[in-house]
Amino acid sequence: MDGTTRARLDAALAADDIWSALFALTEEAPADLPAAVEARYGQASKDERRHLSWLLWCAGERGDPALLRLLGVSGGDSAEDLLRTAVHRQLQLPEAELNRLAKELGAVEPLVDAMGLSRDPGFAPFLGALLSHQTLGGRAALALGRLGAREWTIPIARRLPGLTGLEHGAFVVALELLDDPAAIPHLLRELEEKRAPAGDVHHALVALTGQDPLLPLAPPNGNCSEFLHRVWSERRIDSRYPPAVGPVTPYSPRHARFILDDGRGRIRIDYDPPTPGSSWPRWDKSLRIDGEPVYHVGSDCDTCETTMSLLGWPPRAARKRANRLRTALADIDDLGAGVLDAAAPLIEELPTGHYRAHLADLALERVSDPEASWWARRHELRVDAEQYSGDALDDWPGTDHFQLRDRIPGETPTYGVLLPSQPLDAPDAETVARYTSAIAAGRRPAALALAWVEDVCVQAEHDERFLVAAILDGHHKLAAYAESGIPARVLLLSRAEDNRGPEEGWSVAFGEVMGRL
Repeated sequence: MDGTTRARLDAALAADDIWSALFALTEEAPADLPAAVEARYGQASKDERRHLSWLLWCAGERGDPALLRLLGVSGGDSAEDLLRTAVHRQLQLPEAELNRLAKELGAVEPLVDAMGLSRDPGFAPFLGALLSHQTLGGRAALALGRLGAREWTIPIARRLPGLTGLEHGAFVVALELLDDPAAIPHLLRELEEKRAPAGDVHHALVALTGQDPLLPLAPPNGNCSEFLHRVWSERRIDSRYPPAVGPVTPYSPRHARFILDDGRGRIRIDYDPPTPGSSWPRWDKSLRIDGEPVYHVGSDCDTCETTMSLLGWPPRAARKRANRLRTALADIDDLGAGVLDAAAPLIEELPTGHYRAHLADLALERVSDPEASWWARRHELRVDAEQYSGDALDDWPGTDHFQLRDRIPGETPTYGVLLPSQPLDAPDAETVARYTSAIAAGRRPAALALAWVEDVCVQAEHDERFLVAAILDGHHKLAAYAESGIPARVLLLSRAEDNRGPEEGWSVAFGEVMGRL
């Protein structure tokens, strides 16, 4: 271990602005920082140990061995703090270690979370006994859900009537994690007895039944529970309902509305399983294709930054499905001639909802440099914002993508980005060349993308909008358009329920953005 790193660590712990000093140390990330933290831990005060545990969390995999060694010899508050860090790192701890900590600490939050991560069904009885605990019941239910302990489905479901708020949400999400049809009658009873929050129960019923009935954007008379009860009571839970694309209502040659009932949801934005250690049973969301998370989308928070982060590419089979569309989208000027009918096989793979279709011409550029991306440039362009001094990689979505060359006009700063669903770094040159020739000859092949608008007020200070689109088909077309400098023709499908912002965001924000393209 370099004595310089130990000296810098000591200086950071003694600094007046300790968090800035520690953060600077993590930014530089010396290779021997975990060793320095481990050596310093034994002589540290209680507060200093919390800071040191945080440094190990920031070190990621490099810090895990030191974290586990310290946890193995610690007790009391230090053990609880280190255990919490291990949970945030989502480490799987050995049975013997968890049993030791249970005797040492008793039932505490990080222990419950760690047992849920253990994959050891032997902890289920300990967790089941905590379901009625005043503060740990929800965590215990989620831990049982992560263990897949279906013998606890009914005990978890039976507790729903006495719960409210986040605890009710945690028990409902636990039933989703268990994926046990035995929970369905209990969830239906929650709607029948009109207990809130009904939205959580509806989400769980969709997950457990495979059915996804269409709901109005606003429930009649504002009574969500009563309406949801009526919707679900009219359905046969043991049946399968085929997707139904409603009548297309055009309101201009390039704009139309339609509804989708009982969509398959194989391409969807949905909540992630809750993060161990978090108090929120539903928070983060991802764009998923055929069950695989492709991009982390963020959360429902309307004061948070708009972010997208690549998680992985979807299965190749999902890309092949789009081949059916290419004839219909080979050269289009409007939404006539059965364009949306031809798109129906892919539309049916989307989740149930209220949709708008827009055929737009977008002046695009391909972005490979994080500094050139709107994700970084937005900071510099905010009104009254200080000059951006952050790392552009912090906001980089993790892959080359396309973006609008200019901001979208309007009072609110608005940016447009199109993110790929397959890598852009190895396009088929022959295919791009074929589209380039067609575009030069005056043809306008269209790409297809799932789009939404995030209308937020970042940190309650900066109004900002992002038109975000995930490319479902047409990566080579967009590459050809970007190279040629000709605006790219894109068919954008947008689901009202995915657009983030105030309640009027669907009718105002998205409509305004599309009207200015």
